[in-house]
Amino acid sequence: MSKKAILLGASGLIGNNLLAQLLDNPSYSEVLAIGRKKLNIEHPKLKELIVDFDHIDQYAAGITGDVVFCCLGTTNSKTPDKVQYKKIDYWYPLDIGSIAQNNGATSYHLISSMGADINSSLFYPKTKGEVERDLKAIPFKSIYIYRPSLLDGDRKEKRCAERILIGLMRLLNPILIGGLKKYRSIKIETVASAMLKESLTDKKGVFIYSSDQIQALGQI
Repeated sequence: MSKKAILLGASGLIGNNLLAQLLDNPSYSEVLAIGRKKLNIEHPKLKELIVDFDHIDQYAAGITGDVVFCCLGTTNSKTPDKVQYKKIDYWYPLDIGSIAQNNGATSYHLISSMGADINSSLFYPKTKGEVERDLKAIPFKSIYIYRPSLLDGDRKEKRCAERILIGLMRLLNPILIGGLKKYRSIKIETVASAMLKESLTDKKGVFIYSSDQIQALGQI
């Protein structure tokens, strides 16, 4: 039986790659991309729902599908206002998850972050820990949480320090072995592939994957 995906963050680094993989996969008959503006993509399986995330209840009837993929996220440089930051990284994923589950979705796949921790004194990892914790309160059949390390991929915004760090990590990756494997940088397509592959399994419960586990799952 074919599946219908609900995708949040389709214009982002991981989300855009995941969108391409979902559209190319015969197990999915439809992909509903939810966002603030239209994507520059035409595909017979792609449907778009343009929303105001701050009033998401107004669009609830259209948020239907089997599997939710959440690739929403921002950075301090893009969103220095912590109130707005928390909307994007916490409230929007939970609000849409709750609506989708109420409309029949059975599983949720969340991109979180290495170091997510509700007890952290730092805003970013604390927020990630909070969304992980509160997502588990929504009664999905299965919840998958991915905690990738540094993402290796071509970004729209050019950040010099990040490019240097990615280059350095490519050199260091081979010597990070054993328990240090989870600190290796990871390709965006590998993360997207892991999400897609896990969405085709029939498991029940909450599954949390560190970066090295994502690497193993998403090998292409």
